[in-house]
Amino acid sequence: MGTPWAFLGAMLIVLAWAATGPLFRYSDTWQLVINTGTTVVTFLMVFLIQNAQNRDAKAIHIKLDELIRVLEEADSKLLDVEERAAEEQEAIRTTYVELKEQASTGEGPQPSQAP
Repeated sequence: MGTPWAFLGAMLIVLAWAATGPLFRYSDTWQLVINTGTTVVTFLMVFLIQNAQNRDAKAIHIKLDELIRVLEEADSKLLDVEERAAEEQEAIRTTYVELKEQASTGEGPQPSQAP
């Protein structure tokens, strides 16, 4: 649905609807047609977009997991970090923020020594 053809199709529908305005004397029913149509399309697009984002996130996780797996320096305990509790994720994030700050000052352990 994110293609130029989909946009063109939607634009043609709106133009056709607008062109029929005088024919239907800009009645309430004429307005209701476009309002209902856009509401239904918007409602359905929310699910379509969410599905696409979920698939994309899963693919990114798989790719990152593979990179973590093959890199000797990487911490393999991070492979399932997205499935851990929010508190545990926050603790890990805090550790990496501290490591980043230490690396920027040139002191402390390297990221491969993180939890």
